[in-house]
Amino acid sequence: MIWAIIFILGGLTYLIRLAFIVLWGRLRLPGWVQRALYFVPVAVLSAIITPELVTYDQHLALSFSNPRLLAGAIAVGVAYRTRNVFLTILVGMVAYWLLRWLLPGA
Repeated sequence: MIWAIIFILGGLTYLIRLAFIVLWGRLRLPGWVQRALYFVPVAVLSAIITPELVTYDQHLALSFSNPRLLAGAIAVGVAYRTRNVFLTILVGMVAYWLLRWLLPGA
């Protein structure tokens, strides 16, 4: 019974996603909707990443003793300067590891 539910829900999920792919070529969206959709990835990633950067040890930490916040600021600088996703991730992670090692209590 449980496997039937899993397969049915998986199939429904697949059909919902397939519907958007099939309809995307035929659907004409207004210009303002297309412009708004351009910002969806940035908004979603910001909503996921920002809480992780401003909290440390499950507390709000907006200080220079928060290695996540400092590494995030460094990564934002690299992203702005280079526009290279791989380099941004690499520099951000290395900065985070170094800051965790260098900052006392981090």
